[in-house]
Amino acid sequence: MTDRRSDDVQHDPAAGVAAIAVPTREALEAHLAPYAAHSAQSRGRRYPEAAPSARTEFQRDRDRIVHSTAFRRLEYKTQVFVNHEGDLFRTRLTHSLEVAQIARSVARNLRVNEDLVEAISLAHDLGHTPFGHAGQDALNECMREHGGFEHNLQSLAVVDDLEEHYGAFNGLNLCFETREGILKHCSRDNARRLGALGERFLEGRQPSIEAQIANVADEIAYNNHDVDDGLRSGLLTVEQLAEIELWQTHFEASRRDFPQIEGRRLIHETVRRIINTLVVDLIDTTRENIARHAPASLEAVRAAPALVAHSDAIAAQAAALKRFLFKNLYRHYRVMRMANKARRVVIGLFDAFTEDPRLLPPDYQSTDVTQQPRLIAHYIAGMTDRYAVKEYQRLFVIDDN
Repeated sequence: MTDRRSDDVQHDPAAGVAAIAVPTREALEAHLAPYAAHSAQSRGRRYPEAAPSARTEFQRDRDRIVHSTAFRRLEYKTQVFVNHEGDLFRTRLTHSLEVAQIARSVARNLRVNEDLVEAISLAHDLGHTPFGHAGQDALNECMREHGGFEHNLQSLAVVDDLEEHYGAFNGLNLCFETREGILKHCSRDNARRLGALGERFLEGRQPSIEAQIANVADEIAYNNHDVDDGLRSGLLTVEQLAEIELWQTHFEASRRDFPQIEGRRLIHETVRRIINTLVVDLIDTTRENIARHAPASLEAVRAAPALVAHSDAIAAQAAALKRFLFKNLYRHYRVMRMANKARRVVIGLFDAFTEDPRLLPPDYQSTDVTQQPRLIAHYIAGMTDRYAVKEYQRLFVIDDN
């Protein structure tokens, strides 16, 4: 909550009440470091709009993302476990909220723009397919002859064109800096087609510190929360994790400090400590990098090496955890079985719509055969897990009921 000092209050004798002065956008960001992204200095929006009166440009971006249709759909898009497998597993929505929470904490400590880092964090998975990475890989395979499929590019397409909320333009018309942060990865071919937004991929430059923070916060969130979900599901065991230094150090410390706890409570305490260690190390190491390179502006950040990073020791421990998850969770036979089903659903839908586009809703049909595959990809990528399964059943299952 904003700290209202006495000099913020203006008395109106005619009204007989005290009026609260509305802070300017510049005042809302006066605490930011010079290397932060300031919304008043944004490179702007694709379509010019009048400045907001009671919030900053990046706050407006965040609000538009939260109110978007694609954001609501994240509730029913999988993280690792497909939506119907349980109510307590992470979805893309809960993951995005957790990323935003971690990223805001880091941004606050580094005196950079919390609103921008939150907007990027909440939007980074808007273009993800149903069924997680299995769905993305399958759709990329289907689109191989049509430009491929990258979920980062799809997230950009969602906020630039696919959302339909405003009368004056397609998409959400977000600021350049927010769109830049959403585009975490991009092939050189696609970067060339993106103009100014793709230049950094071609020139080897960095995005804003806020975008860098959201990127690392994403990895912190999904690694540790996948551990939690993996243990909850029974696909991982505490005994297996004992070989991972990052886990075992904090697991033993938790048992030592709280010998009376066990089960889920002990797991939560361990995961909490791991996340705290990663976040504190990230803040400390990034501060050292900023002090070493001394960026005096956002443009100096773009020209510097990546500034947001872990120390070598913690980075090595986090990488070991990531390798463990890949081997023992993401390649677990039960996860692979579900991934195979997901692949069949996505490819089956794509093939059916390609063979007869009349099966598509009218908005996704085109007389231009070169554009039709991309419209099919947009349609499938926008599906939730359960909608994709139902659509597959509608197309291929004859129900006698």
